[in-house]
Amino acid sequence: QVQLVESGGGLVQAGDSLNVSCVVSGLKFDQYALAWFRQAPGMEREFVAGIDWFGGNRRYADSVKGRFSIDRENGDNALYLQMNELTPEDTAIYYCAAGLDSDLTQRYDFWGQGTRVTVSA
Repeated sequence: QVQLVESGGGLVQAGDSLNVSCVVSGLKFDQYALAWFRQAPGMEREFVAGIDWFGGNRRYADSVKGRFSIDRENGDNALYLQMNELTPEDTAIYYCAAGLDSDLTQRYDFWGQGTRVTVSA
């Protein structure tokens, strides 16, 4: 059974930093590209950041470029997202996903349940 379990969300103030994590089990971790998506209330799920299977290629949405950093640790089956200079516009549920290296939701086969990040002004 494939499981992706996110953690690390919470309530922070604008300008703060937060690191969210995702631990994956039940699949061959180092054979999948991974990504973070987010979904704000009333909005569609959107791509945030992605990383290929060995960590050599990282991509970011324009809205988070320069503030967020994605990383993976294949030995621990873990995916991370370091978020700096948070703004209220970053408020959303953050999901990790495993699949093909893409910014499209339909390219990812496996999803976590999400972790909520709330940024107050």
